[in-house]
Parts: sequence; C-alpha cells; structure tokens
Amino acid sequence: TEDCSQAGKPLFCPSHPTEELRLFCEQCDQPVCQDCVADRHRQHPYDFASNVIHRHGDALRELLKDTQQHMGILEDVLGQIDDMGSAVRSHAEDVAAEICLFASGYVKAIEEHRDRLLKQLEALKVQKVNLLHLQKAQLQQLLLDMRTGVEFTENLLTSGSDLEILITKGVVASRLAKLNSVAYNTHPSVDDGIQFSPQERAGQCCGYEVFGAILNKVVDPARCTLHGEDLQSARQNQVTGFNLLCNDTTGERMRRGGEAVRVTITHKDKKDCAVEPTVCDNGDGTYHISYSPEEPGLYGVCVYVKGQHVQGSPFTLMVKNKFREHRGVFHCCTFCSSGGQKAARCACGGTMPGGYQGCGHGHKGHPGCPHWSCCGQVKESSECLSGPPGSTWQRSLLRTVVL
Repeated sequence: TEDCSQAGKPLFCPSHPTEELRLFCEQCDQPVCQDCVADRHRQHPYDFASNVIHRHGDALRELLKDTQQHMGILEDVLGQIDDMGSAVRSHAEDVAAEICLFASGYVKAIEEHRDRLLKQLEALKVQKVNLLHLQKAQLQQLLLDMRTGVEFTENLLTSGSDLEILITKGVVASRLAKLNSVAYNTHPSVDDGIQFSPQERAGQCCGYEVFGAILNKVVDPARCTLHGEDLQSARQNQVTGFNLLCNDTTGERMRRGGEAVRVTITHKDKKDCAVEPTVCDNGDGTYHISYSPEEPGLYGVCVYVKGQHVQGSPFTLMVKNKFREHRGVFHCCTFCSSGGQKAARCACGGTMPGGYQGCGHGHKGHPGCPHWSCCGQVKESSECLSGPPGSTWQRSLLRTVVL
C-alpha cells in the first residue's frame, strides 16, 4: 500500500527546516531527517517512518484494547452502584413504615417521637446515599477521562498520518497508561445495616416514656476475634475449623449475620497449594470456618471482614501428617502372645531369653504394662510412633502376627 504519510502535508525537521522528516531514530524514539542522521543521531539505529509505524501503532492499539476493557468494567460497577442506591432507599422506606406503625399507637407524644426517629433515619439515609454518590462521581470522572482518551486515540489511529501518530504516541500512551493504572473498587459497597428496635428505651417525650430507636451498628474488623481449640494446628486430610466472632465499633457482639467474611489458607512453601475453606454464617454474629488440608506443613491463614484483617489475622497454621493408626497388637507382651516362644521379639525391644517362664513381664526392655507391639506406646488410644511400611517395626509386627 502507498505510504499514507505522503497523502498529508509533509512535515519538516525543526533543526533542518529544508529537510523533510522521513526517518525514525529507534534510539531516541523520535522522527528525524537525513541531516539529523548524519549529525546528532550519527550511529543511532534508524529506519524509514513507514517501516516502523506498524510496530508503534500496534502498541497503541494494545493499550487501547486494555482501556476499553476497563471501560466495560467501570460501566458494570456504575450499574451496581445504581442498584445498591435503590436498595438503600428501599430499605430506608421499609424502616420508615415500621417506625410509623409502631408510633401510631400513641397520640401526640408518640407522633413527636416518630418524627424525631424519621429525621434521624433521613440523616442516615442521606449519609449513606451521599457516600454512594461520591463513589459514583469518582468512577464517572475516571470513565469520562478514559472515554476522552480512547476517542482521541481512535481518531489518531484512524485519521492521523504515520508521522502524526509517531509524534503524539508518547503523550497518548503515557495518558492511557496512567488512566489504566488508577485503582478503583470493582465491588462498591455501603453499610445498609439500618435497623429499628421497638424494645429500646428512648427516654421521655412530652412527659411519656417512649420506646423505639434506630440501630446502626457497624462491624469493626479490628474488634472481631477468632476462637477454637485447634486454631493453629490441624491434621492432614482431617476436617477441622475455628470460629469468628464479629463485634461492632464499641466492642459489642453483632447479633446478626450477613457480613462479608473471606478466608484464605495458603501453604508457606507451596504457593500453588491452597486450602478452600467453607464459611458458615450462623446468623447471630458468629461464623464457623471449616477446612481439610491435603498437604502437611506450615500454612498462612488470613481472615477478612469487609476486606480488612480481623484481630489475630494473619496467623500461622501447622498441619501435621495424618493420624497414624496402630498396626500391631495391644497386649501385655509379645512373649505371652506368641504362646511362649522364646525367639519372639517386640517393638519395645524386649526379648525372652531362656524360654517360657511364667508370664515373663519382667524381661529387659518391657514397659511394665500393656503396650502396642508395633511401637511400644502404652496408651491404647495413642498415635502410632512407628516408621513407614517396610521399616524394622513392620518386620517385627509380621513376626508377632505369625507367631
């Protein structure tokens, strides 16, 4: 195809006004003329502008594609904010109806109390809606800036000459990259925990004691606590867990569920080895987290409420090897179990020299009480301390069983 830059008005070098800008210095990343190549850009790698325009244009197109993807995400987020705003308004209207129903049983004093509660509710609603408006305005401004940048870049790539693209690409790319790096929340949220409690004492109103108050308890991640006997230890392939207790900003227990609880359990040495926990909302401000690790070792555990660490998070979890079942016999001694064969041996290390003589519990190495033949443990419900299959303990066990 014909070089499109030839269709436009030729651009001349600012340093050599009689020379047309036809070349591009790769080292300095700028268009140059023939005299520049022979002078200030001597020995610099260069090429014709028409030869490099495709490579630089592709880079801009890639940035443009990323920006367009961000625009799609932002539009979805703005849609979520509109829906959440409607939810907050709807929830506030429901509470207002409940307040009116409660207040209708009283005459002047209750009506005045009702108006006071509604005013307080309105202030809370405005506060929360304003917070959403602020988030929305910030995201709208970012989307507007991105849209302007995208439109300019699209026009540049479709209507600009090769040299125009090359001259302005640095500024355009910098602007798009800066917009793409702006952090924004893809999950906008606002606390809509507005509740009305008719049992709360509200003091005196027109000489009457009135009840009913708006509760706006907000969970405080820094005051949420973790509880459990095996909070920092677990067994391989064994289901275990711990509890999360959510408190508000005053340290009082949250009496309702619905909080955004997230838990991650990741192996310290094997980053790709993560445990998928299950979070159970008990509906009373407590949550049970259960999990079953498949690999032994050290794990890092993080517990978040509304995206923030709770008290005691993160912490280290030690996962031990799976519980070893005993493979031997829980008995008084191998000698007795063998029927009196003096060659019998037990994992406790005892032998019976001289043959069968009574029970033989006093032989050397005997623990003096019933024990497991595989490892010598004297507690029947204990974990086996013997080695893996094929080691000395199993050969002793096999011999005992045969005898």
